[in-house]
Amino acid sequence: MSRSSRRTFIRKMSAGAIGSVIIPEIIRSSESYHENMYMQRANPFSANDNIQIAVIGAGGMGTADVNTAITVPGVKLIAACDLYDGRLTAVKKQYGSDIFTTRDYREILERKDIDAVIVATPDHWHKDISVAAMNSGKAVYCEKPMTHDVSEGSAVVDAQNRNKVVFQVGSQGLSSLGNEKAKELLAAGAIGQLNYAEGFWARNSPEGAWQYTIPADASTSTVDWKMFLHQNQEIPFDAKRFFRWRCYKDYGTGVSGDLFVHLFSSLHFITNSKGPQKIMAMGGLRYWKDGREVPDILMGMFDYAETKEHPAFNLSLRVNFIDGTADSTYLRLVGSEGSMNVEWDKVTLFKNKAYAANDDPLMTTKLGKDKVEGERKKILPPAKTIFTAEEGYKGAHFDHFTNFFTAIRNKSNVVEDALFGYRAAAPALLCNDSYFTDKAVKWDPVNMKVGS
Repeated sequence: MSRSSRRTFIRKMSAGAIGSVIIPEIIRSSESYHENMYMQRANPFSANDNIQIAVIGAGGMGTADVNTAITVPGVKLIAACDLYDGRLTAVKKQYGSDIFTTRDYREILERKDIDAVIVATPDHWHKDISVAAMNSGKAVYCEKPMTHDVSEGSAVVDAQNRNKVVFQVGSQGLSSLGNEKAKELLAAGAIGQLNYAEGFWARNSPEGAWQYTIPADASTSTVDWKMFLHQNQEIPFDAKRFFRWRCYKDYGTGVSGDLFVHLFSSLHFITNSKGPQKIMAMGGLRYWKDGREVPDILMGMFDYAETKEHPAFNLSLRVNFIDGTADSTYLRLVGSEGSMNVEWDKVTLFKNKAYAANDDPLMTTKLGKDKVEGERKKILPPAKTIFTAEEGYKGAHFDHFTNFFTAIRNKSNVVEDALFGYRAAAPALLCNDSYFTDKAVKWDPVNMKVGS
């Protein structure tokens, strides 16, 4: 970055990119900073009448989605669908006995008093239910990944375009203050030219590794097994496949579809990218040998070509489901002059800076000025600036649902619509394809087609 670019970056940030906080010159040549910059969120919502919602898939994620959605003013849950009776009983107990419940999602879509649905089913049902819901005129909040297979994406995009309804994928971190701040910083030249990014998602617990609890009453009497199977081969009832569906290729999309897709969503939002052109993956089933079909450790490498939106760069992603260090998540963007670690409520910006040895008074005193002149320049640790969310920030999940419901009320658009969701899901799904076929996969992110 040139001196003029540095001055432009500082001027832009000082002019209000962080709101009311005064920004120090974080790119000076000989000083290091560790500042807390508070990121703020204005509340654009003004309550009018209720948006009435239903949840289709009332398991762990569906319940978490509902719990957040109903905290947005003017939103009311009136119906729920699930294939396990125990969850429907729990819905009535938690949200009220007047909640309409059913095993058949089509009964939800037929109701005229439902404005929007949350689709939190296993992945192999995402496309069909989302398309059917949009065809019935409902707004849709679909959990990530948007589809189970890369070939299904165009059907969801077409359904949204045809029905002109609000559709949003549930990678909630996309709407976070952290992502928005990282996008501003990158555009302002804070890390110079982007050339590399990396992401990591670690877990170290049975629940986090999808060994979900199986209810004692799980049986063909309490579970609609045939509906669950959908278009897959009919097999005898298997409680593990139903309640731990993420472990099986017929119903889930592995660690890549569960977790990598979050990182793709954030990265594409921050960089304005449409996606990588080449995808490679490796990993293995190292620890959770419980009958699952997908790896518990996965590493993906992705090649992003130069476009008008960004320079060429590379991305590496990792997931570890038996990480002994601790549960941790990060997305890191590295540029020619610095880097930033992006979290949903915090961004840590680092700037690398060289300085001359004769600028250091300790060296001058020790060696004498005549000996310092010829010394090599040295590298200081990166200057660090931390941008943190203001106290009381309700979080990315709340932001994501606020954006969804605001779009419904205002008949406006969301960022993570079907097209964006397809481009975030595709490299995650193709990462699985690369792993299972043991070869690189080419992808056209503009035309959304698998290459040869």
